[in-house]
Amino acid sequence: MKKLFSLLFVAGALSIVSCGPSAEEQAKMEAEAKAKMDSLFNAASAAVSEVAPDSTATPDSAATH
Repeated sequence: MKKLFSLLFVAGALSIVSCGPSAEEQAKMEAEAKAKMDSLFNAASAAVSEVAPDSTATPDSAATH
């Protein structure tokens, strides 16, 4: 009988743990991921804008420089 209760307790504990994060924990993780992606996007776009050639330059003027 003691083994049965131990088994049921372990199974119950595992089922509670396996339910995953709550809705507010999941929303917090999504907000953190969005903020991280936004910062990475801003850094990448800043790096690209520094490297990108001047869009107002004509092909002739770019070749002579």
